[in-house]
Amino acid sequence: MNQKETTPYVVTSKSYTAVAINAASKAGEWIKTRLGTVKQLNTKSAVSDLVTEVDKGAESMIRKLIFTHFPDHAILGEEGVEPGPEASAQALEKYAEEEYLWIVDPVDGTTNFVHGFPFFSVSIALAHKGEVIVGVIYDPSRDEMFVAEKGKGAYVHGKRMQVSGEAKLEESLLATGFPVGRESTLPVNMAGLMHLAPKVRNIRSGGSAALHLAYVAAGRLTGFWEIGLNAWDTAAGALMVTESGGQITDTAGNPYSLRTRHVAATNKAVHAELVQALKEAAATGLENA
Repeated sequence: MNQKETTPYVVTSKSYTAVAINAASKAGEWIKTRLGTVKQLNTKSAVSDLVTEVDKGAESMIRKLIFTHFPDHAILGEEGVEPGPEASAQALEKYAEEEYLWIVDPVDGTTNFVHGFPFFSVSIALAHKGEVIVGVIYDPSRDEMFVAEKGKGAYVHGKRMQVSGEAKLEESLLATGFPVGRESTLPVNMAGLMHLAPKVRNIRSGGSAALHLAYVAAGRLTGFWEIGLNAWDTAAGALMVTESGGQITDTAGNPYSLRTRHVAATNKAVHAELVQALKEAAATGLENA
């Protein structure tokens, strides 16, 4: 069966989804060629928050491809924003009035990339008046393209994605991430980890929030939570999860938006249990908000 027969919908060259797929694919392939070549490392807000010339080069490539087709659209990219939650919030506010906003993480999982650990991704989302309508996450190491369109479902390898069927937290495979804020967010995440580990089948930490969300959508993970994320980490994956029948909220169970920094995403069936467990552990990150 060829690719055309497995593709569930036709996208024209100028469609938002086609442009997102093209940009993610081209950037991802280029990133892959740069594996093992990184010489210059810079840190952003912490020693664990790395940025390389590959992040900057990939974002520049994505920007050019998007602006070629949609010169009037706005782009919010991770590499154009100063580190820290305040700067992220300000960047989002700056673009709040834009009708079309592309939200780009050129390399989600930079630390993995730098170490040659093959779990990193390109994440591209398009929001229309604040609502995400297209989400694309590309894993160049496995050549997996995850695609979601608002109201049209989510797909990988041209096949419709569906969240997993676990009904209880105790049957669940969860994932989390270790945030860069070692003094602030990390202790909160560790409290959640300690509390949840005995309650679930197991917990993973791959190092790319975007891929974790794509894996929830694909049914490979039952759920995912992390403290201290940004819009570019979650925007594409959030749409993927909901379009695959899952649920995404903040860690206290409130509705997800681009401003949500503490994220919980599941197959929906275990969502209430996960949120309740995070509350019990005082690990929502919202206790002192």
